[in-house]
Amino acid sequence: MTITSWLTIVSVCLLGAMSPGPSLAVVLRQTLSGGRKAGLITAIAHGLGFGIYALACVSGIALVITTSPVLFTGLQWLGAGFLIWLGIKGLRAKAPVAVEGAAAPGAASPELQAATPIAGSSAFRDGFLVVFLNPKIAVFLIAVFSQVIGNHTTGMERLVYVATAMIIDMGWYIIVAWLFSNPLWLGRLQKNSVWLERIFGVILIAVAARLLVGV
Repeated sequence: MTITSWLTIVSVCLLGAMSPGPSLAVVLRQTLSGGRKAGLITAIAHGLGFGIYALACVSGIALVITTSPVLFTGLQWLGAGFLIWLGIKGLRAKAPVAVEGAAAPGAASPELQAATPIAGSSAFRDGFLVVFLNPKIAVFLIAVFSQVIGNHTTGMERLVYVATAMIIDMGWYIIVAWLFSNPLWLGRLQKNSVWLERIFGVILIAVAARLLVGV
């Protein structure tokens, strides 16, 4: 493994992670609804799902998905259905009930934060499934790894590539969750959480519709 091949993985995976899509919408939704803890759990779960796909790609298992039209299409339908379900939940979001009580300016009150609780298990589920039910991740990673992996690539080098891809993906969404859960503006965003939920809902349903059109 050369530094050039490793930097290729770093740059492509970073650009892929930073591209806006359903993953970003899910991480932001969980962060704004459940706070920093929920956002970080979602980011970690997303990274683990991405890492599983990366491991499947370097080991050749992912070829089963990409070469099987039935399996590939089935995962696409499941992924689209999951996004539609999340989108409907967002569209049905209700405004939090205002409770009289002291809260620092710009900070969400405990009552407001409790109005839309997101359990850790829900955050992990959403973060993991939004990537795991997207077979196009396998296509993306196979294309990336094919540029640097050959018959001469050792097992340890393959694991380094997998770890690199997973850490970059997880790290990017951890940064996103951390920044958007900053107390300076999280409270203000949570006060408008119902509209943000509905916006995320529209985005997720639109992405799902695009996926279904391409099936």
